[in-house]
Amino acid sequence: MQISIDHITTYRYTEPATGIVQKLRLTPRDNDHQQVVNWRIDVDADGRLVMAQDPHGNHCHLFYADGPVEALTLHVNGTVITSDSHGVVRGTDEPLVPIIYRRSTDLTEITPAIAAFAEPFRHADPLETLHALMLGVKDRMQFEPGITNVVTNADSALQLGRGVCQDLSQIFIAAARHLQHPARYVSGHFAASEHPEQEAAHAWAEAYIPDLGWVTFDPTHGISGSEAHIRVAVGLDSLDAAPVRGSRRGGGTESLAVGVFGRQSGSQGQSQIQSQS
Repeated sequence: MQISIDHITTYRYTEPATGIVQKLRLTPRDNDHQQVVNWRIDVDADGRLVMAQDPHGNHCHLFYADGPVEALTLHVNGTVITSDSHGVVRGTDEPLVPIIYRRSTDLTEITPAIAAFAEPFRHADPLETLHALMLGVKDRMQFEPGITNVVTNADSALQLGRGVCQDLSQIFIAAARHLQHPARYVSGHFAASEHPEQEAAHAWAEAYIPDLGWVTFDPTHGISGSEAHIRVAVGLDSLDAAPVRGSRRGGGTESLAVGVFGRQSGSQGQSQIQSQS
């Protein structure tokens, strides 16, 4: 499948901001089931854009702007050819050993509530365990934007019983780690014609299974990875794999608007991922 992505992120500041430094994890990597045909990042503010790679092997860009800047737009567009891998991730550059992804973070802390939630899904077969856990998270959680935020941890979201793909993914990750399976967060895109409205950026999880390697689990949709998924960045949690993360001086209050448009080649129409602001 060929998928075209048009991804726009706009920051607006109530006062001019200076000393802007942003780390952009917006560029997907090639693997056996995902080939990047073309990809471009444009920034509308004066500054420097420097290519880099983070410890997880993600393609990154560092953006520096002295300012003053009152608004900043990041425009990403490109085309990726995908194929169905039945959820198994192959052909990736893996600078870190899987055991690293057993490490908890503030957002994926294994609390008593997380452990109690995870235990009923434990089976002898790791793949059976993780599929059951994925469906268990989907059944437990109601998808509802605006209830949580970027610093809501897995335990808090589980207690609420509501959240977005970030929350469902981090609950899965924390629970999988409790069950002794390395698991990590994935940020990317999901463009499917049967899902015309999605979050601006999608997220899911990967868990490591011996003899298979990294396997994709999308608890928001209750499916393994498909050819509609474009994998962009991985990390220990949502902050570790955030598409954009940075700092600034001044700027007053910041507002953010994000919109993504994904089109499958040969499909009947365009899958539009709804803007958020």
